[in-house]
Amino acid sequence: MNALDTGCTIGGLVRDSGLPRPEAELLLRVLLECERSYLMTRAEETVGSTRAIAARGWFARRRAGEPVAYITGRREFYGLSLHVTPEVLIPRPETERLVELALERLPRDSRMGVLELGTGSGAIALALARERPGLSITATDISESALEVARGNARSCDAEIRFAKSDWFEGPVPGRFDLVVSNPPYVAAGDAHLDQGDLRFEPRLALVGGEDGLDCIRAIAARARGRIRPGGWLLLEHGYDQGSRCHALLRNLGYEDVEDFEDLAGIPRVCAGRRLN
Repeated sequence: MNALDTGCTIGGLVRDSGLPRPEAELLLRVLLECERSYLMTRAEETVGSTRAIAARGWFARRRAGEPVAYITGRREFYGLSLHVTPEVLIPRPETERLVELALERLPRDSRMGVLELGTGSGAIALALARERPGLSITATDISESALEVARGNARSCDAEIRFAKSDWFEGPVPGRFDLVVSNPPYVAAGDAHLDQGDLRFEPRLALVGGEDGLDCIRAIAARARGRIRPGGWLLLEHGYDQGSRCHALLRNLGYEDVEDFEDLAGIPRVCAGRRLN
């Protein structure tokens, strides 16, 4: 018998993974459904052949650069464990700032209407629904595959969210809303980062926002003002170098109380504007 037939030890799998130890341990923890302390205290415990083969497969995918979230099918976001696939953008910690700013504008026990555009995995809508369960939330995406992922996450989180296939405001998105929120595609088409790291594996539809990255932001900002109730807000995530341009865009479109906010790393991240009349 060879090693594939008999399995091997936990410590052996980590050592032979060809990955930085923290990455190998993270993948193994998910696969074995255990905590890191289990790996540390039972390093000499034998892993069955089926799981050993699966672990080596995961390690190989990670060595090829595939994001951990797509390998495990899970990603943590704002305290939620979400299912993700290559059909959706991987939720990122900086987007939690967008959620926080939205919550500041949504009083507790609020029954306000919220529209999320380009929901992807449903991360933003689900975070808002958990923190403000009385909200009436509609979440849209142009990708039916992404909507399937979002609907599955909503079922897992027991959240009541209306999902609709829509190209921004096209399609079945009637009425007005108290808050419109979006993390739209904002990477410029020629950005070198598209060929690096996790971005290589993520859907271009969720990343690229035209030649300068602002096409989607312009489209949303221009049309959202007519769909926001007086006193309501538009919140948009943007790229690290787009804050001043987004600020000017919202001001020129007639939004009031326009302000740009940094994320926890001190990078300009979210632009907010209000419709006062």
